[in-house]
Amino acid sequence: MPYLFQGPGPQGHPSPMEVRITHSSGQSFEQLRQGCLQKGILFEDADFPANSSSLFYSERPQVPSVWKRPGEIVKKPEFILGGATRTDICQGDLGDCWLLAAIASLTLNERTLLRVLPQDQGFGPGYAGIFHFQFWQHNEWLDVVIDDRLPTFRDRLVFLHSADNNEFWSALLEKAYAKLNGSYEALKGGSTIEAMEDFTGGVAETFETKEASENFYEILEKALKRGSLVGCSIDVRNAAESEAQTPFGLIKGHAYTVTGIDQVNFGGQNIELIRVRNPWGQVEWNGSWSDNSSEWCSVDPAEQKRLCHTALDDGEFWMAYKDFKSYFDKVEICNLTADALEDNALHKWEVTVHQGSWVRGSTAGGCRNFLDTFWTNPQIKLSLTEKDEGQEECTFLVALMQKDRRKLKRFGVNMLTIGYAIYQYPGKDEHLNKDFFRYHASKARSKTFINLREVSDRFKLPPGEYILIPSTFEPHQEADFCLRIFSEKKAITEDMDGDVDINLPEPPEPTSPNQETEEERQFRVQFERIAGKDMKVTAEELEYVLNAVLQKKKDIKFKKLSLISCKNIISLMDTSGNGKLEFDDFKVFWNKLKKWTNLFLQFDADKSGTMSSYELRVALKAAGFQLSNHLLQLMVLRYANEELQLGFDDFLNCLVRLENAGRVFQALSAKNKEFIHLNINEFLNLTMNI
Repeated sequence: MPYLFQGPGPQGHPSPMEVRITHSSGQSFEQLRQGCLQKGILFEDADFPANSSSLFYSERPQVPSVWKRPGEIVKKPEFILGGATRTDICQGDLGDCWLLAAIASLTLNERTLLRVLPQDQGFGPGYAGIFHFQFWQHNEWLDVVIDDRLPTFRDRLVFLHSADNNEFWSALLEKAYAKLNGSYEALKGGSTIEAMEDFTGGVAETFETKEASENFYEILEKALKRGSLVGCSIDVRNAAESEAQTPFGLIKGHAYTVTGIDQVNFGGQNIELIRVRNPWGQVEWNGSWSDNSSEWCSVDPAEQKRLCHTALDDGEFWMAYKDFKSYFDKVEICNLTADALEDNALHKWEVTVHQGSWVRGSTAGGCRNFLDTFWTNPQIKLSLTEKDEGQEECTFLVALMQKDRRKLKRFGVNMLTIGYAIYQYPGKDEHLNKDFFRYHASKARSKTFINLREVSDRFKLPPGEYILIPSTFEPHQEADFCLRIFSEKKAITEDMDGDVDINLPEPPEPTSPNQETEEERQFRVQFERIAGKDMKVTAEELEYVLNAVLQKKKDIKFKKLSLISCKNIISLMDTSGNGKLEFDDFKVFWNKLKKWTNLFLQFDADKSGTMSSYELRVALKAAGFQLSNHLLQLMVLRYANEELQLGFDDFLNCLVRLENAGRVFQALSAKNKEFIHLNINEFLNLTMNI
């Protein structure tokens, strides 16, 4: 996997960091640019071509677009003109106000801005029609390269543009983000938090203004001082209200940016004010403390200048904090670290990251409402070892993110409803089973299951060990996820689903004929009838016997065992190496078959004659196989049907294959229980025997 290493920049620039190259050529931005300069051509990005596939996947835009480079639109294009500021962000014909609100917030933090917008590019010397931007995705930074062809109509940019027609950084940033997500259309609709996190790698929290604590003004003030990105919005009750304008000039269901917070002396008392920006670049609040309101007449001109008060229709306005709390419903704060906003001390938070998957049939168990499958979700053990300074509890924040859902929109994939629960660890170092959750309540959980990209909440729990279970709301829903745990003190995490252990009993010693019990003698007579005088069963004979016996069992669903399955059974049991089962081998297998049949009946919970793929984990464990989530997923893909059920023949084939593999591994790893070393001959022998 290629990486670009960015060295230290001048003072104020981001510290050195590792960024992954994403261009399909495997070349860095600088390598691609130099290649174009040497050939005397302008870069054309084959990964995100200047055609309709980059614009949309379902809804053709109403306005026809012509792709043009900035130099074809204006005479003297500039990348950044007079600094990258929030007035450079004006929304075009795309419903991505959530993204624009995040970009506006980004401009308030120079250090963070310089990471997203590398300064080694522009329209001056070295221009080759290529630009690059850096975004955080699922715990890594990506370098996204684009060409500078932009959609236009009558020589005006169709989408995001700056108030100054010569400035193009914001339009190019939007294009790079569209490329990251597959198309411009993929950016329609979203949460400001999503883009804020992609610009910072930070962690976001959502506050309901009507339920916010008394010190919420101080929380906002502290967040802005620390460079956190802050957005706000007004809820909508139905689709008709989306982007509806209130009598006071505010837009419902629209993402705004909080750009400042301050106090002003008015009539001898301090009034708390907050500054907000509409990414449209126009349409503003018209109530108290708006641009042209009478309150400003009583404020000293120097104070007005300090607050940058202007009466321009630029989308930015001041309003009283009390009005802000009344009219806005939600505030989203993206902390660049997980510093606790509620207290005054800065903390260096510890971060632990887990990458995982919900896979239908094995680890997609749904929420606690679905007890039969909930326990099969991934389980992560969390050890909180140290109390907070001067406290009796441990503070930590859990952020669960579903991956790549926006990118998959074009395939009809939507955001899943996700959340998590936290349970007290019972002391058993193994995946917790259904009975545990039947009798134990959670100690903490996400405030809600919601169809956002990320769900995050802050908790305080006593020191101890806990099990964290991330899940979708409904079972059988598939997605990859990234789970981040931020803690004030060092927290230790461990995946409860990664260990593999095989516990197979040693085969019993053969019984001599004169020591046989009456039952064993009768069994020998039956075997001789099948095997003939040589007392050896071939694969064909075994196929006949097993199918005849198993088809008589009325309490299991069974399809005919194939000849290949019977050859696998002989491969497992054949101690002489002649490709046939002798009496002692057959007797051992028959006992295994009885044990496996009893296991199947035990774990056929609904007595349907089939076993659910979710029950396969415990059935295999009872048979001596503790498998990781990944191996369980492979078993389900191979042996379960579309309804996630296994008949007895599927179960039998699965066990035979696993035991074969286990026995071969044990034979090859006599000296070292965890590793084997194979040459090509040994490897082929191993694969042919399994």
